Amino acid sequence: MSDNSVAGSVDQYATLRSGTTICFRDFGSEADPAILLIAGLGEDLTHWTSSFVGALVARDFRIIVMDNRDVGQSTFAATPAPQLWRQVTGRPRRDAYSLADMADDCVGVLDHLGITQVHLVGRSMGGMIAQTIAATQPQRVLSLTSIYSTTGAGDVGRPALSTIRLLAGPPARTRTAAVRAHLRITEHVAGTAYPIDDAAEAAMAAHGWDRCAGDSAAGVARQIQAIQRSGDRTAQLTRITAPTLVINGDRDLLVNASGGVATAKAIRSAQHVVIPGMGHHIPDALVEPITGYIAQHADRASEGGNHVELS
Repeated sequence: MSDNSVAGSVDQYATLRSGTTICFRDFGSEADPAILLIAGLGEDLTHWTSSFVGALVARDFRIIVMDNRDVGQSTFAATPAPQLWRQVTGRPRRDAYSLADMADDCVGVLDHLGITQVHLVGRSMGGMIAQTIAATQPQRVLSLTSIYSTTGAGDVGRPALSTIRLLAGPPARTRTAAVRAHLRITEHVAGTAYPIDDAAEAAMAAHGWDRCAGDSAAGVARQIQAIQRSGDRTAQLTRITAPTLVINGDRDLLVNASGGVATAKAIRSAQHVVIPGMGHHIPDALVEPITGYIAQHADRASEGGNHVELS
């Protein structure tokens, strides 16, 4: 049962046929069109902030957010995390799961809720998962919005060397270290026009640490491995038929803006919105314009169109 209050929604759980348990929250009215928000690498469902979710609920959408496997309150895989050399060389373990497996998790949550068709919104790795659902299970997808994501091709969407150096350090093993690491990387990748809110970001990171049900460092390593195992998905993206909106900033140091260009080019009739000064982060200042784009795109898709009005 969904909850009409953004503040009042609680963790719920769906145990899927695969044996994986996925934690999710459900906002808004069941009578409204559903949007599934899929978070990025290492992000739990609280990274979709209450202001972001609330803006979409206020536009008459039912919103489902979820913890991907290996993060938050969802199942952490029993398989070992890949060794660093495997991550660096892009050689995943044989027992690695893939983006397709993570896409199946999302569809499993929709099945659990009895939702047959949905508007998909994914950011970063979540954009890759959303793209995979749209390509492989098109009958479930009313529209797709891919935010600062990429195609998996090796020559686009690559992180800056400064970002790679920042991420190469040892993983955080305490709550305090996790908060500091989150602030450091978020400030680095947030773009030039939108400084981060240190207090809000620290609170988010601390809450994420508290609600994490497993080894977050191992979980992130396995999620990176899922991306690597899935490889270049450009050919797969050409099969997407859902109306598609691609959003990214022009100052992204984690997923270079070329990833957005390549995504929009690969997907038939996709519209591409580039936000000046935006990086790999959605600050409060961009909640209204981005949720406005998403809502307008979903509404137009429901009416049979495939475009938004650019300001």
